[in-house]
Amino acid sequence: MESEKQLLDDILSGSRDAMHRLYDRYIGYVMAVGLRYVPDRDEVRDVVQDSFVKIFSSISRFEYRGEGSLKGWMLRIVANEAISYAKAKTKFVFTDEVPDEPEADSPEVERVPPDVLTRLIGTLPDGYRLVLNMYVFEQKSHKEIAAELGIKESTSASQYLRAKKLLATRIKNYLKNTENEQD
Repeated sequence: MESEKQLLDDILSGSRDAMHRLYDRYIGYVMAVGLRYVPDRDEVRDVVQDSFVKIFSSISRFEYRGEGSLKGWMLRIVANEAISYAKAKTKFVFTDEVPDEPEADSPEVERVPPDVLTRLIGTLPDGYRLVLNMYVFEQKSHKEIAAELGIKESTSASQYLRAKKLLATRIKNYLKNTENEQD
């Protein structure tokens, strides 16, 4: 497989074919990130299209830092576009109430296929899903999330805990149903 550096150099030299190769190489990753925030496939296609427009229009300013840096940069753009889309499209209802502590025994997430996990995350209420993704996948602090969403840190933390608890329940139900089907 050609290196990101070669692909980037070809794009910067004006190769439309290289742009297509970049798209083909990363579309699966881009869709997966988009679907974490915007679970509707038709809507996420809009996010992905806007993301690629932004990627190709700003790629000349990208600073290559080694293999994987281009992919990481692209996925950050997609995450930011998806967050912006979700914020603009959805009326979030946040609460400061801290839920009961999550159960001590966490579900075996590694037994859940990635596409199923993405689907389960997509079924979370919008505010829960947004905060969970920003905290877990974007590794933002509750302070950063609060600033970006215009909420209190405690609200971000409570949304995360609620999302984690609800997702754990859904994962356990999925695993239980999968085991019952195999019996």
